Amino acid sequence: MDLIDQLRALASRVAASKDIIQTEEATKNAMIMPFIQLLGYNVFDPLEVTPELIADIGTKKGEKVDYAVLLEGKPIMLFECKKSGADLHINHASQLFRYFHVTAARFGVLTNGLIYKFFTDLEQPNKMDEKPFFEFNILDFKERDVDELKKFAKTMFNIDTILTTANDLKYTRAIQNRLAEWMLNPSEEFVRLLATDMLSGKRFTPTVKDQFTIITKRAFEQLLGERINERLKGAMTPETSPVQEQAPVMLPEELEQNLIVTSAEEIEGLHMIRSILRDVVNPRRIVMRDSQSYCAILLDDNNRKPVCRLRFNNLQKLSLGLFNDKKEEERVSLENLDDLYKYAEQLKATVQLHLPTAA
Repeated sequence: MDLIDQLRALASRVAASKDIIQTEEATKNAMIMPFIQLLGYNVFDPLEVTPELIADIGTKKGEKVDYAVLLEGKPIMLFECKKSGADLHINHASQLFRYFHVTAARFGVLTNGLIYKFFTDLEQPNKMDEKPFFEFNILDFKERDVDELKKFAKTMFNIDTILTTANDLKYTRAIQNRLAEWMLNPSEEFVRLLATDMLSGKRFTPTVKDQFTIITKRAFEQLLGERINERLKGAMTPETSPVQEQAPVMLPEELEQNLIVTSAEEIEGLHMIRSILRDVVNPRRIVMRDSQSYCAILLDDNNRKPVCRLRFNNLQKLSLGLFNDKKEEERVSLENLDDLYKYAEQLKATVQLHLPTAA
């Protein structure tokens, strides 16, 4: 059974029992330990999952963190647990802050059995950030959330891979949340910015504010509806054959740019490929150039140096375009983003073809 199916099964049990669970200990047993187990760590083996890890921190003696997940004898994740449904404000993570500072673990998790907030040290080395870079809700998750969670599984765990995407993931989610807020209730500053740009110097009066607040909400709703319709049309349109793709119908540049939407999956794919190729070239030389048909990954932003092509517009049918030494493309299907790592050697070989040969 795949992880997403196991999570759905756990979600059903959690939904049925969350209202009758009243204590932190019951939350650990019924919700949090099964969650850690799903990630591949044996909660009954203290060499993999140590409950109530104790360490002396400065003048504080006998400090405990609820669970420490170990890999090769070293802590990699620390779990601070609260009872089911409890508030998860950062002020409630005091032990997590202190343990993060004195252990080798790079990830801290604050959870109430329903929501799991993942923290690391993006802002200052060896000091846990006050904001999580990833949140997982066991009762409300999407497939891309599961793809992020898989990175913490025992069989997939790689610190460099997680940290490569953590920073972008943190700010991507923050921007998405802010845009969602503005869709429902545009802030005065945002409406003023739009109105000032549109009104060519006219005063931003209360009447104008009210008028443009309504217009802004309507524009957001219409734009979102159009984007959804475009995605649905793309999902229902059969993929073009290679012959057809060589002679696409050209659109005016402005219209084509308006139709291009770079997805979070494509951005994550870029970072994963950069991580794969970091031993071959500087990751900054690997650049993404998006189009309607596919997302091109290039060396030095040069069309003559293709690395691969990502076709992620249809999330139910992901595919990767690989190139041989004649720059001919071969498409392979992906079950999820993690399958990119299966083609690491081919990607490295492709980049090597674009590099100057040593004399």
